[in-house]
Amino acid sequence: MFRNSTLPIAVRAALHVRDRGSATVTEIAQTLELSRTSVENAMGTLSDIGLIADAPVTSGRGAGRPARRFSFEGRSGFVVGVDIGVASVRVVIADLAGHVVRHESFNGVALSRDAADKLAVVIDDIRSTLTASAIPTSRVRAVGVSLPGIVDDAGRVTTSVVIPEWSGVDIGAQLSAAFDCPVSVDNGVRLAAVAEHHLGVAQLVDDMVYLSVGNRIAMGLILGGRARRGIHNAAGDIGRLAFPGLVTETGQLTWHSGASGEEVFSRARAGDAAAAEELAGFIDQLARGIATLVLTVDPAMVVIGGGLSAAHEQFLDPLRRALSTHIDLPFAVPLVGARLGAEAASHGALVFAFRRHAAEIYRLDDVPVPPITPLPADNAAVAETH
Repeated sequence: MFRNSTLPIAVRAALHVRDRGSATVTEIAQTLELSRTSVENAMGTLSDIGLIADAPVTSGRGAGRPARRFSFEGRSGFVVGVDIGVASVRVVIADLAGHVVRHESFNGVALSRDAADKLAVVIDDIRSTLTASAIPTSRVRAVGVSLPGIVDDAGRVTTSVVIPEWSGVDIGAQLSAAFDCPVSVDNGVRLAAVAEHHLGVAQLVDDMVYLSVGNRIAMGLILGGRARRGIHNAAGDIGRLAFPGLVTETGQLTWHSGASGEEVFSRARAGDAAAAEELAGFIDQLARGIATLVLTVDPAMVVIGGGLSAAHEQFLDPLRRALSTHIDLPFAVPLVGARLGAEAASHGALVFAFRRHAAEIYRLDDVPVPPITPLPADNAAVAETH
């Protein structure tokens, strides 16, 4: 990336200090195979827009003044990712280097009265997270939003069976007005796929199917390293068609031997014959639908996310075996559990914002998305439930 000659010199220099750490002009020039004059001019541009600053200088062994070092000013601005759902709202904040500085979880919008009230709850959650992080709203450069539903390229919700009050509402414009910055909005499962591709289990492949199996079944598709939206922004809305008999008209999974999928898995583990039979049938039908998707797209990997992926090998091992019986070809497509779990969509929204609004975030065109560094899962400050 650093030696990519198609990028402007200022961008290449910015990436060097953003992703590798502080450096001198000479070090940057040698790494990028550029002249010192070109790098010095680029560093002047980056200093003018506030992306770099002088780094602390360590004393060298030789005589004379140590060379001037530059560091990336990651805390000069922040990007917010939000995952909106009926059960929870998750807010994640990262600095300009992609380091997550705070991640909080709030109650969802299920109990809010109407469309405006639901939006107000989300705005309050974002503001609360910023306040807890001592970050003023003026330092937010962009916001990415994940929500359940079909969303057009401009951020308007075309339809949502999960939050029907938002159907036809331009959520992106509403949030942009509230925070005075660009806002990008997309489907939550699609953004979960983006996260798994950018910082999860699928970082090394550019063609993948992400299947969320929880209360519903939905798909996110990455082709050629990019999320596939489709001409009508409906790519991935396949639950009712690819998995007939498993879901209702709204895409909701139906269970008979328990109130939820988690309960059916629990009963099957305890030896309940009816639950074990239902689970086996469910896995076989799910595998048949996945086989259809695999033979249509021919991905390098299938990633299983959503609530039921937490059952791990009780779910994934039999699903792999069932899938192999439905694909009679001389190869096997890896089927793996998602790495990011419930945090995938919020981090995908973060990646989406960095990608969509790079010019506004960095005050510089063509800057690639940074490596996103999540907070440690066992860190007490990662998430606070309110």
